[in-house]
Amino acid sequence: MSNWMITGISSGFGRLMAEQLLARGERVAGTVRKLDSVADLTARYGDRLWLAQLDVRDTPAVRRAVDAAYGALGRIDVIVNNAGYGLFGAAEEVTDEQLVQQIQTNLIGSMQVARAALPHLRAQGGGRILQISTMGGQMAMPGASLYHAAKWGIEGFADALQQEVAGFNIGVTIVEPGGARTQFRYGSSQLAPRLAAYDGTPASLARRMLEERKAVPIGDPAKMVELMIASVAQTPAPKRLALGSDAWTGMQRALSARLAELEAQRDLAFSTDAPVGA
Repeated sequence: MSNWMITGISSGFGRLMAEQLLARGERVAGTVRKLDSVADLTARYGDRLWLAQLDVRDTPAVRRAVDAAYGALGRIDVIVNNAGYGLFGAAEEVTDEQLVQQIQTNLIGSMQVARAALPHLRAQGGGRILQISTMGGQMAMPGASLYHAAKWGIEGFADALQQEVAGFNIGVTIVEPGGARTQFRYGSSQLAPRLAAYDGTPASLARRMLEERKAVPIGDPAKMVELMIASVAQTPAPKRLALGSDAWTGMQRALSARLAELEAQRDLAFSTDAPVGA
């Protein structure tokens, strides 16, 4: 039996992961914004599910929750940074408040959960961190600039963190799912206020998708969660985990284009070096 801590288990990947882990006998420390949102899990699994009410934007509360979870479970083998939401609209449309809340939740909140867990993970001799990101952490689409800003940021953080903590037997895996049939797209995501200037522009496509609610994501979230859980048994920890044909195709196209652009600038880049021996 292993112990897991998952942020944001009231819905989506977090909820499915908690359900799968609890069903197979693991212990879960879960965080939610509203405790009654998982009352059915509490009734079904009793003390194998430890709960904390948490808004990851509250850094002192994050540290208290992580410390309390370790105090209750004794050891936590896997930390899952899952809490987050989508924000769609052109950069100019997004309000200042929406901008700040997006970065506080999807970027700073995840960083602070990991930072709060690291002393415990080092003390116990190792463990894993699963950072839930998105295909949008490696590619970008108009109409989601603030969401991409947070996800590209957390991927940079996690990528460097992998290298910082490997010597402590702590593995870090960035999970990059494509569209999945959860409540993310049509439930928890937010839209920026509309500016007519962006009607008919590429940025308006994301708004239209959310407003029309017709596009059905291709990804099966239960299958994705199974692979997230299975990745913890891999040694060394996979650095990244792409899930969904749309994720693989989109990221492959974006990364190939970026690499081609970089290769074309090789001579230009090398031309700025100081002369050898100068």
